[in-house]
Amino acid sequence: MFCGGQGIYAAYLAREWHRAGHEVHVIAGPPLPELEPGIPLHEIDNDNVFGADIEDSLNPERPFSLLRPLSLWELGVSRFGVFPEMQTFGFRLLRQWPELQKKYKFDVVFDNQCLSWGLLGIQKLGTPVISVIHHPLHIDREADFSIDPRLVKKIKRTLYFPLFMQQQVARRLARIVTVSQASAVEIERYFKIPTSQIPVVYNGTDTNLFRPIPSVQKEADMLFVGRTEDRKKGIGTMLEALSMLPEHITLKIIDGRIPTDGLVPRLINKYKLQARVQIVDRMLTVDELVEQYSTARVAIVPSFFEGFGFPASEAMACGLAVIANAAGALPEVIGTDGEAGLLVPQRNAQAMADAMQNILSDPELTEQMGIAARARVERVFQWSEAASRLAVVFEETIRATDSRSRAA
Repeated sequence: MFCGGQGIYAAYLAREWHRAGHEVHVIAGPPLPELEPGIPLHEIDNDNVFGADIEDSLNPERPFSLLRPLSLWELGVSRFGVFPEMQTFGFRLLRQWPELQKKYKFDVVFDNQCLSWGLLGIQKLGTPVISVIHHPLHIDREADFSIDPRLVKKIKRTLYFPLFMQQQVARRLARIVTVSQASAVEIERYFKIPTSQIPVVYNGTDTNLFRPIPSVQKEADMLFVGRTEDRKKGIGTMLEALSMLPEHITLKIIDGRIPTDGLVPRLINKYKLQARVQIVDRMLTVDELVEQYSTARVAIVPSFFEGFGFPASEAMACGLAVIANAAGALPEVIGTDGEAGLLVPQRNAQAMADAMQNILSDPELTEQMGIAARARVERVFQWSEAASRLAVVFEETIRATDSRSRAA
């Protein structure tokens, strides 16, 4: 669950449904989620060949596993930059589905934006499939294009993302849900599914876990948490804005996967920020991450698009004011009234620098915003509410499926 927001999403919703008395099983491939005790986990194995040399993909305990048809196909297409795991996960699941369904008799399958061909097979066998789309992957591709518009780069990124599959599968599933109004608009744009047919159910944030820790000393003025190599995260705008501020203002970046030749090192050198940016480039436990939030006064979320934005809601739950781009779902998470944080025009370094200066120059305002930010999360973004609302969608979909079956 620490590889990204989708892992967090799956683990928390499974927990809430389990606590509400539903029988919930999680079917996943590696990296596997950490689940609450009592929730069965069914592993869909793969050889993890993407991005690995062939010799590194060989498992000494299963020397012939790469000769299996799906593994062999993964190995071949991944050499051309194709990311095949969403497709093959669905096929592997479909292969195991009859046995799983015979044993457990599931009422519904909830897909966490895999949108694989195999899901259509499961639905054809009689079990309705509902998928959450956090945001269309087209947005990630466009963010890459904006950084590097060369034709060869566009070809590589187009090969990487399974856009055609997801477009075709999404329109044929029993129901699509999403996590923000902003994502619903983009789903209609790219998948041609009307927003009126897409229920919006906001994510939650664990306010018992993510909380202010007053005893932790402040180490930086501002904090960024996220994957810095993700082009839509707006790292360039954030660091350019920092370079416009007085030299005593500092920033901490939390990302356990920063390449030595990645965006962050290159931009720090470009703007000569070596003495002003602290980098935590190791994988943190959740408790360590919560503590890191309390080491700063303000959180920065400079993304060009977020389907929801866990770093924003987590920082808010930890009592931090947030400065964010007015992009994607961030206005929905932070609010547009200026009480919990400030929104700035995206890709506008000067506007972001002004917002940073305004908040940091008024400690009382910063503290008031942090209090309001946590109150907003407690009021609006609770996992129990998200799980309850999704359960209603499931029940509606099951009833509609049963009605169609009887009519047929």
